[in-house]
Amino acid sequence: MIELRTPTQIEEMRPAGRFVASVIDALIAKADVGVNLLELDALAHEMIRAEGAESCYIDYHPSFGASPFGKVLCTSVNDAVLHGLPHDYVLADGDLLSVDFAVSVDGWVADSAASKVVGTPREEDLQLIEITERALAAAIEAAQPGGRLGDISYAIGTVARSAGLGVNLQFGGHGVGRTMHGDPHVPNDGRPGRGFELKPGLVIAIEPWFMHTTDEIYTDPDGWTLRSQDGSRGAHAEHTVAITADGPLVLTARD
Repeated sequence: MIELRTPTQIEEMRPAGRFVASVIDALIAKADVGVNLLELDALAHEMIRAEGAESCYIDYHPSFGASPFGKVLCTSVNDAVLHGLPHDYVLADGDLLSVDFAVSVDGWVADSAASKVVGTPREEDLQLIEITERALAAAIEAAQPGGRLGDISYAIGTVARSAGLGVNLQFGGHGVGRTMHGDPHVPNDGRPGRGFELKPGLVIAIEPWFMHTTDEIYTDPDGWTLRSQDGSRGAHAEHTVAITADGPLVLTARD
């Protein structure tokens, strides 16, 4: 069921958005050559405890997960493109890392993701991150009251196709509110002018993610991490966005 939030409720969601943004900033700053993925998860865990927030991940066990997630952060490296389960891995020079983080603060959820190359970057990885961020920006611009959900999806897909990238439709954006995943599903490609009307009060996580040379994925033996079918690298960008009468409001905007 698609739920609409009142202006007061959207204001109540702002602290969750600000906190998630601060954690993403801290993780991106800390991620570097020689840093263990478990250190990143520990940092997020420490910040959650200090804030008095509640992790959306640690007990998360949807139908596609092999078991409860058990960590508070997704860390996807290189050909791991989504839902990366933090494990004992030390980041190496040139690794492409995506971090995805969601928590509940005072009963309201915010969700965000960002990507970074640690150490010496490959130009094609920087371009992939830029394309992903550009698709997110285009999708946010399309999230106007009176528009349609398909306008958001089309904006993402247009950026991807113009860059010669494929789009995977198995995983995309979603409604956000009292829980991390709700209606509507927000595909990363679609037809403009179609789908649910974008009404003030709708809050969604918009999250384009692309891979260099494929749109096919498979599940790692850990039961969670999704990897590109051909070993190509992936990038991920995400913001929690509220539709307001004045236009889109990015609740997880970072400094």
